[in-house]
Amino acid sequence: MADSADPNDSLAAITRREALRRTTFGAIALASGACLGATEPPRSGDGRLTARVAAPTTTTAAGLYPLRLGGSRDGFLYVPTSYKPSTPAPLALLLHGAGQDASELVTPMRPLADTAGLVLVAPDSRSRTWDAILGAFSSDVSFIDRALTQAFSRVRVDATRVRIVGFSDGASYSLTLGIINGDFFSRVAAFSPGFIVNGPVNGKPKIFITHGTRDTILPIEQTSRQLVPQLKNAGYDVEYHEFDGGHGIPSDLLSQATAWTAA
Repeated sequence: MADSADPNDSLAAITRREALRRTTFGAIALASGACLGATEPPRSGDGRLTARVAAPTTTTAAGLYPLRLGGSRDGFLYVPTSYKPSTPAPLALLLHGAGQDASELVTPMRPLADTAGLVLVAPDSRSRTWDAILGAFSSDVSFIDRALTQAFSRVRVDATRVRIVGFSDGASYSLTLGIINGDFFSRVAAFSPGFIVNGPVNGKPKIFITHGTRDTILPIEQTSRQLVPQLKNAGYDVEYHEFDGGHGIPSDLLSQATAWTAA
């Protein structure tokens, strides 16, 4: 995945800078029942998802399908070529970066998902980045619930292997939702995250984080090098990889992360 940033996304950029400031001077309280204090709590909602794995009501062949839930900002369901309707498959929710859409992660991960047998659900954010990053858990949480519910009705999913994966702002949101919903997501993969938004802690998902040492969008010293020790100190199982590069993810680490996500 190449470096990506939207120079016109001024609202999201301001939000990231403010979040970096708070991460630098704040601490993350990750003990059971605590909140995640890297940013202030959103004004409404708590980030809890209600979608749950259920027996599918139809059979879906391998392929890429639009969600058809969100108009011009929608997303995709990808059923890998190795999917067998009789066998529960792992599933990953993919969350893109600011100013991007579902294709940002779906496109590079599709061939890897075929090998791993990993179902992909990739919604578009309702705005130019994810709701809580702009100040409140709201429409994105609802849309993700709808997207997951639709996926569960179409493919047979292993309830113990529901995962969440994100890049950049999507990585921050993946860590946020993954920890808030750690009783639902058993693994969280975050590529170049910036922070974790306040929310209730549930469960203890395993975490995989990558970050480039030359990242100028979300500098590593202010982000992952602070987040990773805090997460480990709170008892999370974190696999962390730094690489010589910018704001993106090398193909070898993407492949490793996809296999880890599906395991």
